[in-house]
Amino acid sequence: MGCGLAAIAGSANASAADPKVYDVVVYGGTAGGIAAAIQVKRMGGSVVVIEPSRRIGGLTTGGLGQTDIGNKAAIGGIAREFYQGIAQYYQQPENWKWQSPDQYRSGGQSRTVDGETTQWTFEPSAALTVLQNMADQHEVPIVYEQRLDRSGSRRSGEVGDGIHMEGTTIRSIRMETGQVYHGRRFIDATYEGDLFATAGVSYTVGREANATYDETLNGVQTQRAIHHQFMPGVDPYVRKGDPSSGLLPGIDPEGPGTEGAGDHRVQAYCFRACLTDHPENRIPFAKPADYDPLMYELLLRNFEAGQTGFPVINSKMPNRKTDTNNRTGVSTDFIGQNYAYPEASYDQRERIVQRHRSYIQGLFWTMANHPRVPEATRRIVSRWGTCKDEFERADGWQQQLYIREARRLVGDLVMTQHHCQGRQTVDDSVGMAAYTMDSHNVQRYVDGAGHVRNEGDVQVGGFPPYPISYRSLLPKPQECSNLLVPVSLSASHIAFGSIRMEPVFMVLGQSAATAAMQSINSRRPLHAISYDTLRTRLLADSQVLQRSDEMLPAQGIPAASLKGIVVDNTSAETTGPWSTGHAVGPFVGLGYLHDGNAAKGDLSAAFTGKITKAGRYAVRVSYSKHSNRATNVPVTVQAGGETTRYSVNQRTAPAADGFTTLAEVHWQPGPVTVTISNVDTDGYVIVDAVQLLPLHE
Repeated sequence: MGCGLAAIAGSANASAADPKVYDVVVYGGTAGGIAAAIQVKRMGGSVVVIEPSRRIGGLTTGGLGQTDIGNKAAIGGIAREFYQGIAQYYQQPENWKWQSPDQYRSGGQSRTVDGETTQWTFEPSAALTVLQNMADQHEVPIVYEQRLDRSGSRRSGEVGDGIHMEGTTIRSIRMETGQVYHGRRFIDATYEGDLFATAGVSYTVGREANATYDETLNGVQTQRAIHHQFMPGVDPYVRKGDPSSGLLPGIDPEGPGTEGAGDHRVQAYCFRACLTDHPENRIPFAKPADYDPLMYELLLRNFEAGQTGFPVINSKMPNRKTDTNNRTGVSTDFIGQNYAYPEASYDQRERIVQRHRSYIQGLFWTMANHPRVPEATRRIVSRWGTCKDEFERADGWQQQLYIREARRLVGDLVMTQHHCQGRQTVDDSVGMAAYTMDSHNVQRYVDGAGHVRNEGDVQVGGFPPYPISYRSLLPKPQECSNLLVPVSLSASHIAFGSIRMEPVFMVLGQSAATAAMQSINSRRPLHAISYDTLRTRLLADSQVLQRSDEMLPAQGIPAASLKGIVVDNTSAETTGPWSTGHAVGPFVGLGYLHDGNAAKGDLSAAFTGKITKAGRYAVRVSYSKHSNRATNVPVTVQAGGETTRYSVNQRTAPAADGFTTLAEVHWQPGPVTVTISNVDTDGYVIVDAVQLLPLHE
């Protein structure tokens, strides 16, 4: 004991003398863990990957085949090589068994465009083949079905029995089998954060209060939970209208809590179902042995209350397969059934996973067979089933549960909503995140009217890609000095909702491994390596560390290319649960805000620019025309102590550049604030950008 930071320095060549001491030990064979191991090998180091299950790749090979990207241009390095490998895989005719390439059309954000060398939608088996080939080419040793000995660890910060530490330095980790792995640096690439938790470092589970980091999207969020929501009037009780009969399964009797307050609850998990409608490859949906009709009563009541939308998202993948995900108020998310998972024992976790699997099996059987399900839905769902050729289980269901969030590290720097939205920027980027701040629903509760509601869904985007700090991968130096965490990294709940995408985990895994090897080679602790040196190597390895104009969507107009003073929606001060969109262009930047034709009177966005030179200016607002837009969008302009009100018909076409002029005004120097709201509007309200354009008089 008593060894400080300097004690972790070691030689990258020492492993040759002692083959049992690895330069880097990676715990967790997720896609991020495999990317880390490949990078260690490329840098001449020794590495071992310890994977607790029988399959590498985590969600990348476990059903999440339509990649959640956010922005393809933000993904570089080994991650991009993987998606290039996917494209090459599907260029081989033998990999098209159940349909021909010309019969397949990808869609959504993963759509492949002409000339693109990557492919972002794929079968789980394809991902496994590509990732395994990459590991094999680099001779990465992988140990399967070995789990860390987590006994003796407590949330108080005590080090568990499976970790041997000297001071702040992890020397070795022990598995339940008794196998011990010695290393100079360690990487926790698990979704659960088991290694760092067992090492006794600071972490959190659940949602912080908004007040913790001065955020607005954290904690309990009933007001923003407008998506994936119940139809109005769904009764929560076993016997309708009878509270004495008890609540239906999955409804939290203690919910929802105080708006914006922190809690222990975790956003919902699910299985990303890989389904097929090919008769020769399809396994029909079967009723699970432990089927409980009450588990699906809310599904049936939601249909009876008027739910008409299809209850799942069936995203197409090659070979007549799907990546099927959550949609509507009752769907694949098993809401409220995972709170214990992050801290649970292995046996307890297995029971939680089995309950989730039983739930989704019963869900699809119910949707395909139950007479209270609309006939059209039954007809469609019954065409589908699990795949015979994808996973190890005979029933076609995968082992990998979609663990959207479990433990999260708390390091010296915590990524927050402010980093996502650009109010704070880090200067030690090791990768970019670009996805919407996205939390699935967290709980079900009974509202004041006595009806069931979902809570916790947050979908706020519209911001450009942003850098992720190297410091967010590191525990506090006084707690552990030779550990990196590229998956369950240091981030608030809502910021993690943006970062937690599989390509980003691969990017951060590679960056973590680069830092580990530079730490060893320079004989410096992880917290004291040269960031300039790290950055140079990351860029040399094609990592993307900063924003560029190529990250704009095809319909996006760079604000910097426009004349005058332009304020995009990412810089506006907003109130209420605006949603983001980019379906109809043109638009400034990455997209626009819209109100979903809901929450009328609760939403506003204030754009402030500063006039520095007196003169005549055109006040212009941008929006994209559509027949569902509002005809009476209220806009107020405040300048020089005066307020002027306008109304905009967003069903009429703006000018060719997407802007419409409200007025031409002579202004003296000073601030100008343009506020757009949805008070009493008669359709969708679009909020994109404001331009104060100087005019020649």
